[in-house]
Amino acid sequence: MPKVEKWEKRIAWAVSLALAVVVLITAVIRLQSLSIFDEYVVLAMIIALFPAAVLDYVDYRWRRSIDEHLPDLFRAIVQAEKTGMTLTQAIEEAAKRRYGPLTAELRRMVAHMSWGKSLEEVFQSFSQRVSTSLTRRSVPLVVEASRSGGHVEKVFEPMGKFVQSTLVAEKERQAQTRPYVAIVYVSFFVFLFTVIMLFRTFFVQMAELPTLNSALLSTEEARQLFFHMSTVQALFSGLVAGKMGEGTVSAGLKHSVILLMAGYISLKFFF
Repeated sequence: MPKVEKWEKRIAWAVSLALAVVVLITAVIRLQSLSIFDEYVVLAMIIALFPAAVLDYVDYRWRRSIDEHLPDLFRAIVQAEKTGMTLTQAIEEAAKRRYGPLTAELRRMVAHMSWGKSLEEVFQSFSQRVSTSLTRRSVPLVVEASRSGGHVEKVFEPMGKFVQSTLVAEKERQAQTRPYVAIVYVSFFVFLFTVIMLFRTFFVQMAELPTLNSALLSTEEARQLFFHMSTVQALFSGLVAGKMGEGTVSAGLKHSVILLMAGYISLKFFF
């Protein structure tokens, strides 16, 4: 998985929002009925959210891979230090191995050290580039050990154990919250099923009775109301699922896109 820079996310948001606005303008110009306009709105929402959702997922996978390879890197540095290598030599040796996306960052660190940068500057630059939660916690320990004049290499062994335990705790948390994410999906599809059955068995039949037709919503009004309800629930249910599952609201964009598409297709073909 490649790294996604912040400027790439901003460009994706700008382009997707611009396309969404074009779709909305087209819907206003070619306005034929409110139901068609609502479909254009949902399409605009999907266009606006889909690129950001994909980039956020790719960036999450990249950061996750970085964190998962940190314990292996720290163990390799400790083993190299025990053979008599200095920390600089240990990092150079580790850069020859494969640690997923972390390998490219290691090679960049080696290049910076060859240019004369200090160990502290190299690690701080690495932390700023990667900027994962575990690197932000680990790098300051290395920097402080370097400033105190101690054996920096000896910091990596307990730090590797800390990172490994943190990853295990995070996996356990995700395993515990996964059922709640599934509940979000199940509740949304139960809502869709209920809405479809209510519309087809109640509103359609009641609309055929002239005595009750004026007292109830028309079939077109009911269809539009349920369409709005499903759209709102799909959007916010997805954001809630992302917050529960991965800890960030932006992670819920992919869930929102999936639920929006599922809701649109279900109501389009079964209403």
